[in-house]
Amino acid sequence: MPYSLEHKQQTRDRIVNSARRLFNRKGFTEVTIDQIMRQAGLTHGGFYKHFDSKEQLYALAIRQFLCAQAPDRWQRRHVDRCAQGQVLAQMIVNAYLSRDHLEDREGSCPLVALPSDVARGGKAVKTAFRQVLDNMVTIFSANLTGPQADELALALVAMCVGAMVVARAVDNAGLADRFRDAAREHVMTATGWGLGPAACGPAGTAASVSHQDGRDGPQA
Repeated sequence: MPYSLEHKQQTRDRIVNSARRLFNRKGFTEVTIDQIMRQAGLTHGGFYKHFDSKEQLYALAIRQFLCAQAPDRWQRRHVDRCAQGQVLAQMIVNAYLSRDHLEDREGSCPLVALPSDVARGGKAVKTAFRQVLDNMVTIFSANLTGPQADELALALVAMCVGAMVVARAVDNAGLADRFRDAAREHVMTATGWGLGPAACGPAGTAASVSHQDGRDGPQA
């Protein structure tokens, strides 16, 4: 009896989710199809029923970050999905530069986890990477005013992503925190997003720019 379309889609989603986490942890070249399928609880032979190549899967794994129905923990902890406007923008900055995001290597944003692999990848991979980047720039730009809003949004995204890449690379936790804190401070100052009333996070607690209990942003 052939599998239903729903079953096939669920299987495909399992493979993409498995791939995204492995790619984030190890990078494109170090991850094999066998490892991806094994983590998804499937056999190697089923891979080519869903994908033409590992690079196609890589592009889909990057794009999944935008489409995930269940956000990763570092996003759920800091972002109220019902928030809008500058409140949402502030939450995104706090989430992106949080220690939760820094430590969640498997669920990380691909802009932080995969830039060097993407630079060596093909057109499909680079297109998927750019879509994630465009989405972040669009959210920032929509909540800025003035003739230079687009340019400022580009600079702020570069600051957030760059701070996280450097924080991941250094071997000193205190220095990593300083990079994240400095980036957050400059983003909030440049935008004014941190000057208004503190936003309410998912648990109804203040999503202020300050740290609480050694972690960033709202506490679950």
